[in-house]
Amino acid sequence: MHLPRQLGPLHDLPDTPEAYDAALAGAVEEALARLTPQGSLEHPDCVDDIGDTSLGVTSLLALAWQRGKDPRLPEAVRRSLAFHLRQRVYTDDNPGYPNLRARGTGLPYARYVLEAGAHPIGDWPSTVWALLQSVDLLDLAEGLVGDEQRAELLRVARGYWRWLTEATFFNPQEAGNQAIGCVVGGLMLARHLPAPEGDETRERALRLYEQEIRAHRVRDRGALLPPEHGGAYDNNYGPISLSFLAQAHRVSGEEVFAEDGDALARYIDARLPGGGFDNGGPRYSEQHSGFESVLGLRYFSARIGSDLGRYRGDTRWGRHAVRADGGIDGHFAWMLVWQIQDGTRWHRTPSTAPARHQLRAGGVSVAFDDRMTPSLLEAAGTYYLPAAVNRQHGFGPVTDGFLFCRPMGETRVRDAAADGLTAKLVSKPVVGRDHVLRHVRSLYVTDGTSLWMTVAVERLPGTPYLLAGLPYAADDGERVRRTAEGGVTAAGELRLTHPESDGGDQFDARAERTQEEAAFALAADPRGYGNPDLGWSHLAGSTALEAEPAPGAPDGLHVFAVRYGPAGPFAPVLAADGSGLTVRTESFIAVIGEPAGDAHGEPELSLTAV
Repeated sequence: MHLPRQLGPLHDLPDTPEAYDAALAGAVEEALARLTPQGSLEHPDCVDDIGDTSLGVTSLLALAWQRGKDPRLPEAVRRSLAFHLRQRVYTDDNPGYPNLRARGTGLPYARYVLEAGAHPIGDWPSTVWALLQSVDLLDLAEGLVGDEQRAELLRVARGYWRWLTEATFFNPQEAGNQAIGCVVGGLMLARHLPAPEGDETRERALRLYEQEIRAHRVRDRGALLPPEHGGAYDNNYGPISLSFLAQAHRVSGEEVFAEDGDALARYIDARLPGGGFDNGGPRYSEQHSGFESVLGLRYFSARIGSDLGRYRGDTRWGRHAVRADGGIDGHFAWMLVWQIQDGTRWHRTPSTAPARHQLRAGGVSVAFDDRMTPSLLEAAGTYYLPAAVNRQHGFGPVTDGFLFCRPMGETRVRDAAADGLTAKLVSKPVVGRDHVLRHVRSLYVTDGTSLWMTVAVERLPGTPYLLAGLPYAADDGERVRRTAEGGVTAAGELRLTHPESDGGDQFDARAERTQEEAAFALAADPRGYGNPDLGWSHLAGSTALEAEPAPGAPDGLHVFAVRYGPAGPFAPVLAADGSGLTVRTESFIAVIGEPAGDAHGEPELSLTAV
């Protein structure tokens, strides 16, 4: 089976003016055929996330007219705008909406579901989206919309802003992408308001960003990130937040948006493997955005000098939102407008600067979590997740059911490179169930095709093995398919184990089940609202690669050695002297320093190609 949403890298989508004109032309023909006598451009199957969609298609028509002056479009824009102003602007409080700070204000808002009291919790983001569609249309209205209709649209947009920032609590879902989107709406609205109101609106938007978003950033993997639905990052919404930061910088020129976008972009770059597959987040563990991410990934790929566009998006949403039948949906249409207006081009080559939480070369990548344990490993087109044993997740030595990967003290990192090889040494103190402190030294070396992992630890009791990952997915052309195997070779005996039970807290990679489905099943709240990362943390066991100790390890040590990638002879030679542990393979000689490190306690590593 293929994963349903992670398709092609987003930078593979043509983004020339001609390609965008073709996308707009297709949207125009579909919209004109759909336009109802009442002026609606909504998809007939749309039920939720509907409050901004007709207006979103209207903004695409307006942009198409500005670029091509199609004489059919002015009347369609005016009719569809009239429909939104007449039928999709609500001023009575939605029954059951829980986040109002003032009742009966009469301020306009957009509904997530049109029926009164039906799922009102989504009204805040729907109103953000309606505000953004409105300000886009205000930007594009010249020559299309009469003064009276434009004035009414401006009045409604001003009301949306006030409802979002006065009548309700700000960012009630703790969703960074929604909150930054609201700030962008205020910044864009301010340009259409007379002084001093425009200046006040701009200042309020900037203040909200500083006080309600930036002050609440969450640290993950060394980066401060806008919180997303209660977590630090979501692999669907995080790149959307990056797009909002790009637009905020474009329209305001405020350096804070560029700085925060750079930080988020470098974080995404470090967690993404070369193939662009990613999973994880507090809402959508494997769902991926499409066109909504393009602006931010492209804008900041140029700023940080790395190929962020390798991110595998949902290319079914490559240009705009669509329904199940492929028909256009105006949801998030402003992102297509903005990416067409922005002249930034993709940066397509990787950054060569070492990153603490990443090892990457050629077709090999290791992304590390906060504990400097691999969170995602890629080699030969296969993606490995941390395996689970006894409710413990990660890569590392296991003995008597205890996984040695959670540091008890400072984790040290040393990078090295030599003649086409790139390496990272991670040294961490770990306390086992026997309360003995041991130093786990993990060496990762790659030539861009294979990945060698060597793990050394003071001798363990019992019958230890290395938990070496859960083979989960593999590249299959432009798709990613589920897998339960990978190309791995070990110096000791290697086995691929599967859970003995099919309980909900066990994940068997052979089953036709995605990590996202399993994670939501273990989450405390319903799918779409629960935290799949937290749910996945309840996983008790999984398919796992288990490697026995390598033969010939020096006295006092257990050493494990595995190689991910093409098959072939693998018989590393291990030796120890006063300078540390020497690892000799068919491709390199590495000397891993003693746990005490150098004069500053930092790990020592030397690397030589053979």
